[in-house]
Formats: sequence, structure tokens, C-alpha cells
Amino acid sequence: MQKPVITETKTVAKSHLFRVEEVHLTFSNGEKRIYERLCPARYRAVMIVPLINEDTILLVREYSVGVEGYTLGFPKGLVEPGENLLDGANRELMEEVGMGAHKFTYMRELMLSPNYMQHKIDLVLAEDLYEKRLEGDEPELLEVVRWKLSDIDDLLAQPDFIESRSLTALLLLWKSKQS
Repeated sequence: MQKPVITETKTVAKSHLFRVEEVHLTFSNGEKRIYERLCPARYRAVMIVPLINEDTILLVREYSVGVEGYTLGFPKGLVEPGENLLDGANRELMEEVGMGAHKFTYMRELMLSPNYMQHKIDLVLAEDLYEKRLEGDEPELLEVVRWKLSDIDDLLAQPDFIESRSLTALLLLWKSKQS
């Protein structure tokens, strides 16, 4: 398939977190459309899968304004300017769960909703954990939850474990443990 040609892009709205772009497209059959997409206004993001041992992961419960409630998921955050991905992962891990890691393994990049957003997040596995807390930018301490991978069905049944990126990270971790 031939990609459509972008004939114009313009910013139609902006906040400190997001930018909304209007994208004018011409498709190979001559059809023209205008789409909107949500663009991140900042830097790359990372989600960390902390593995305490072969059967225990760490999750965090934090307030999620999009659903106006607390959700359970893996720690995540922005990689700061000038910071490499794994240093950012380690810093976020220290800020959100009070632990650092000696070993990181890159898992993959994810996109939340590629039809409408440019948001990407890199997944990394964190192992060989040690205690170290850094002050973060969270408005309250996050609840750190230990979970056994052997109880994966119970985790999947949790009503607050709803974030698709966390579900994907869990699936990738679980699949890697099955091999």
C-alpha cells in the first residue's frame, strides 16, 4: 500500500502535556482527509517491569485522573533531557517503588493508540533489585504491591489492573518465562 501524502500539518491546540495537530492528507486514490492527532509535548517515556525473583513482580497503585480513580500497573515515567533510557528507568524505579536495579533488559516499544496518538513508551525489565528511594514528582506516595506471577489469573481479574501497557508488559514477561 502507498502511504498518503501529508500536505499540511498545523497545531490547533496545546497544553504543557499535549499538542493537537491537524494533519491534511491526500491518499493514492486522490481522496483528501483531515485527521487530528495527539502529540506528546515532551520526551520519551519508559515503563519498568520490576522482577524481585522468578515469581514476584512489583506494581504500583496510583491515582489516574483519566478514570478518576486509583489504578494498578507497572511504574513508569518520562526520561529526562540528557538522560539515557536505562538511567531514566532506574531513576523512575527509585522514585516510584524505592528500589533500583543492577540489571535492565530492553523488552520493546509500545504505542498506545497509533491511529490518533504519537505517544510511545519503552518497556524494560528490571532485575537484581536493591533498596534506594529518590524523591519524585508524585503528589503522594504510591502504594507498592508485590504480586506472584503464579497468581497471574488473580491479577488479570483485579478491577483496577486496566492499563493496556501494563497488560502488554505482563503478557511479554509471562511469555518469556514460559520459554
